[in-house]
Amino acid sequence: MRHKELYPVFQPIVSLRDGSIFSHEALIRGPHETPFHMPDVLLAAAAQERLNFEFENHCVLVAFQRWGKLIEEGRLFVNISAAVLMEVFEQFGRSVLLELIGGFDVLPRKLVFEITEYERVADMQRLTRVVDDIRSAGVAIALDDFGDGRSSLRLWSQIRPEVVKIDKYFTRDLSLHADKLKTIQALQQIAAIFETALVAEGIETEDDLRILRDLGIEYGQGYFLGRPHLEPYEQIDEAAQIVLQDRRVAVFPELRRVAQSGVLHRLALAEAPTVGPSTSNDELVVLFLRHTKLHAVAVVDGTRPIGIINRSSFMNEYSKLYYREIWGRKSCLVHANLESRVIERSHNVDELIGILTSDDQRYLTDGFIVTENGRYVGLGTGEQLVRSVTETRIEAARHANPLTFLPGNIPISQHIERLLANGVEFVACYADLNDFKPFNDQYGYWRGDEMIRLLARLAISHCDPKRDFVGHVGGDDFIILYQSADWEQHCRELVTEFAECAINLFDNSARVAGGIHAEDRYGVSRFFPFTTLSIGAVAIHCDEFSRAEQVASLAARAKHEAKISKAGLLVLPSSDFNSRSVSESRESFAKPVPLRAAGGQIAGSSEPIWAGN
Repeated sequence: MRHKELYPVFQPIVSLRDGSIFSHEALIRGPHETPFHMPDVLLAAAAQERLNFEFENHCVLVAFQRWGKLIEEGRLFVNISAAVLMEVFEQFGRSVLLELIGGFDVLPRKLVFEITEYERVADMQRLTRVVDDIRSAGVAIALDDFGDGRSSLRLWSQIRPEVVKIDKYFTRDLSLHADKLKTIQALQQIAAIFETALVAEGIETEDDLRILRDLGIEYGQGYFLGRPHLEPYEQIDEAAQIVLQDRRVAVFPELRRVAQSGVLHRLALAEAPTVGPSTSNDELVVLFLRHTKLHAVAVVDGTRPIGIINRSSFMNEYSKLYYREIWGRKSCLVHANLESRVIERSHNVDELIGILTSDDQRYLTDGFIVTENGRYVGLGTGEQLVRSVTETRIEAARHANPLTFLPGNIPISQHIERLLANGVEFVACYADLNDFKPFNDQYGYWRGDEMIRLLARLAISHCDPKRDFVGHVGGDDFIILYQSADWEQHCRELVTEFAECAINLFDNSARVAGGIHAEDRYGVSRFFPFTTLSIGAVAIHCDEFSRAEQVASLAARAKHEAKISKAGLLVLPSSDFNSRSVSESRESFAKPVPLRAAGGQIAGSSEPIWAGN
């Protein structure tokens, strides 16, 4: 510090919408080619010498001095810890601080104090007062490294910074981690509530930049956009410009697992009255006669359920000869199932399936008791349980197919909407198996699942994971959304490779015979060749489509025609399409690609939402 060997470098903060320079961050460097060149070492040394306050002050002044001499028009982000910010402001006051800033020809409205939390803020109210005073002078506030473990949501909520920087942990390899993507989407929702702009730090690859852009993150910072430099940037690096100008959309990473345990928020229940351990059988029969639709009643001790009494079983006993005279005034607890099933509203599907598969069928006839935090809230029936479990499973499958873990109907539609919204020309391919039902009937669901998983693996292998999207609609129906220029070659190879691999799932006798004898959909026994693949493809031009349903309908029609014509690949032309990526394939639009073995019409498959047959 005495020898003035600390100096600032500047890294651009970039608009991810158009690639323009939004601002620069001043970063301090020590003597080049020494251990003190990088800021982490400098900070550690300052802490060791107990010069944190002096060091941070010096760094801020060095940044102001250099920025003022450069006469730059843009904004400047300057790092300062919360503790030092409070101490400086309270020691010198706003007027002296503004005078100091103005002395370096730095405008307060072009300045952003970027709060770095090396220690947890002990006095939040004090920091809030200081921030409000600074903001009234025209200086903006940013919160650095949000999500690194030291930052807090309370700090964000209380000081309401104009900018929050997302820690590089969440942006590094974002294209490979669906959980990080979900976290960033959650931060976007919080930012919208607090009217905060987000800056994604640590952008180092083309793939991560493309995903952050498509997520709608406003600003970005990182080596791929521009490394720290002695002089401010006039424009970002060329490779980053190319990515931001490219209209093709990124394929968001999807969770490759299905949530086997969905919480039953919508679990239907009856707000039924209860009885206590001291309630007599005579009192209970009056309750049942008053509530004619009540299938059971819970026995509750205070708010804690201890058993359940089935209406039908109790009324059968009560109607017996001399029952009232002997048992009428005694406790109804003698008729209670003290091993009744109690379900918390936050229970998941896997825990509830145990009720449906239990040998004790009383759970289905008696129903079950529903609690919230251990307190009785109502009764449920076996029918309601089956319906709730089924609905939860269906909803989960719409997001990710439980057999292949590929994206389901909702992510497929969302990806198409993104393609259309960005004006991207792409090819929608609908893949379906020929003669799959006879195979499934002959060999059983286990081998049928193996064939569907085979198709999933091959479809993924014939796609560029950065450009092309593979979704599993349901059953043996798959969607592939190609942005790759060589999409037709991939489709041809997929059809051929599947035909070669699928033969291995048949028995030796079937391989010798060239197929199997099985019943068709009309119950007539006939010969079916090996299961093969049909793909219907359609080139999508953004000007011709506005909704995902339109694309789905046309792709399903192309698949239907491919199956009728016994074609491996059939391309259905749209009314007007002039994309360079597919124009070379226009000659093949009218002629299907033949398979080695002709397939028949699919029979008996359950058609999902996306299906067009």
